[in-house]
Amino acid sequence: MADYLLFATERYALPILQPLAQALHARGHAVHAWFVDGASGARLPAPVRPVGMREAVALKPRAVFSAANWVPTFVSGAKVQLFHGFNVEKRSDERGHFRVRGLFDLYCTQGPATTAPFRELAARAGHFAVVETGWPKLDPLFRDDAGAAAAMRAPAGGRPVVMFASTFTERLSAAPHLFDGIAREVARGDRYWLLTLHPKCAPELFERYRALAGPDAAFFETEQLVTAQRAADVLLADTTSVVSEFVVQRKPVVTFRNRAPKPHMLDFDDPARLSDMLARAFAPDDALKAALAAYADAIHPYRDGRSSERVIDATQALLDGQLGVLHAKPWAARLRALQIRQRMGYWGLG
Repeated sequence: MADYLLFATERYALPILQPLAQALHARGHAVHAWFVDGASGARLPAPVRPVGMREAVALKPRAVFSAANWVPTFVSGAKVQLFHGFNVEKRSDERGHFRVRGLFDLYCTQGPATTAPFRELAARAGHFAVVETGWPKLDPLFRDDAGAAAAMRAPAGGRPVVMFASTFTERLSAAPHLFDGIAREVARGDRYWLLTLHPKCAPELFERYRALAGPDAAFFETEQLVTAQRAADVLLADTTSVVSEFVVQRKPVVTFRNRAPKPHMLDFDDPARLSDMLARAFAPDDALKAALAAYADAIHPYRDGRSSERVIDATQALLDGQLGVLHAKPWAARLRALQIRQRMGYWGLG
């Protein structure tokens, strides 16, 4: 039995790490979790054991799995990047999804669309490896019993189900612009709505959207995101990475002012068109269905619910030296490591 550490800085990382925790436990390993910043105080179900900074260091885990942009480098073990979302092109490649900070030894990519760019970066840098594994967060989407999704959908009483999700980035968020239109759609009662917001959205937005809950809508928390995606027929969103997660199921998505609209999206920029766009989504034509399938295969072709197992196997291959010899981390990464120590207040060995 080996010790492994899960690391997160935000609550939205929990559904990414939970399937991996289950897979590690199934293989007989001890699983520990150290959550900081926005994830402080969050818990994963037993047998995952919460630890603090000192205990995380003392564990000397074989690997640290991070669903954040950074990882505490002073904790021993291989540093594995799992990503906290898909590449939704909110920023340039250099500042966004493909930014390499020099902190990780292994990048577990989600599908061909991200694997190829990261392998090019790895070939140039030499200090990290890349293995395409799929994304642990989506394992329950394809593997778990559908009971939870059926229960979430049950209040719809046979009506079509729409899910709404929004990013917290103010310039990209649909939540302030679409509230009135969504409120009218909910009041019509011909469809059932599942509503959520990014945990970093403004408190006043949470209050407004929670107030829509009733016989025709429910508000759910980020930990229930995957269940809601299974339960819904159509997604309404913006530039949130939930769009890509939903599309993996080959279900239609309606996006409001998406930063980089693509053929698989039904994108619009006038809130008055909301009703018409939803109608189109509930009657997708062949071209839209084909675009959904093509994009899903590009970003996440795995539909077996076993991405967590592939992450574990890739990590073991790294530890066994099967992924080649990695170069030393660059000086910029060493500076970041010092900055992390300062931020965390840790100056011990490690």
